[in-house]
Amino acid sequence: MSRSIRVLVVDDDFMVARIHARFVERTEGFEVAGVVHTGAAALEQVAELAPDLLLLDVHLPDLGGLEVLARLRASEGPGAEVAVVMVTAERGADAVRAARHGGALQYLVKPFEYDDLAARLREVARAVGLLDAEEADQHTIDRAFGRTPSSGAPAASVPKGLSPETADLVLAVVTERGEVSASEAGEVVGLARVTARRYLEHYVTLGRLGVRLQYGSAGRPERRYRVR
Repeated sequence: MSRSIRVLVVDDDFMVARIHARFVERTEGFEVAGVVHTGAAALEQVAELAPDLLLLDVHLPDLGGLEVLARLRASEGPGAEVAVVMVTAERGADAVRAARHGGALQYLVKPFEYDDLAARLREVARAVGLLDAEEADQHTIDRAFGRTPSSGAPAASVPKGLSPETADLVLAVVTERGEVSASEAGEVVGLARVTARRYLEHYVTLGRLGVRLQYGSAGRPERRYRVR
């Protein structure tokens, strides 16, 4: 895109909102359009400022972030098309599913580092930039939705006993959250930990995911999966 992507930061914690705004300003190609702390203010500022992107918390003192997302998508104004990245401490599977089904482009769990947010901002910029044209071919559309020929291929290569559709969901969870354990992925998708691990290890074998061992105070280290 030739201009900066204008971002509205929505978080009930004033200090956290300030930090997120600084992260946005540090990222090339982005600028802060405004900072608000309630769901009602978010709706008002989207209508007034027409930002390109919302960094939207789930837990707000009045309207929850998921309700804000739903109202934006049901509106006929700029909110119907504004890109949304959920930034929240909420890890519940229902919230993740609601955000995904509601049209959020990314879901980032607090607390996170600058690089975590910057990577997702760049993904949004890529998607928005790809769809700037009035008409796009299928390849461009697939790239905007985060799909490539290889990412659309698990249906043809999953091991016996695994579902291609579920494999796609598991990979999407890792992509959205940045890093997950088998238990976390299973909770979101609705799988047992052992089953979720089979899908995750399948992608490790393909080279799509990497593994980091997280050591606790006792017991075996936890395997954490992230996109390479």
